[in-house]
Amino acid sequence: MATETVEISEAQAHLKELVDRVAGGVHVLLSQDQKPVALLVPLTERTPGLHAGTMWTSEDFDAPLPDAFWTGDSK
Repeated sequence: MATETVEISEAQAHLKELVDRVAGGVHVLLSQDQKPVALLVPLTERTPGLHAGTMWTSEDFDAPLPDAFWTGDSK
């Protein structure tokens, strides 16, 4: 992915054009006094079910925690 660096003062004057470039796939690194401060990247669409089955939750995930957890008592 191509990345362009633009000073914030210049970005303010050309925001619409920068947003169009970002929407086209270009990453724009915003800098202030030649120091990077922000990165503009295009949004991506979520793909439902992309990682289906890769996460699990234990049956007792919502069970109350033992008192020792809250008191720090390790007995």
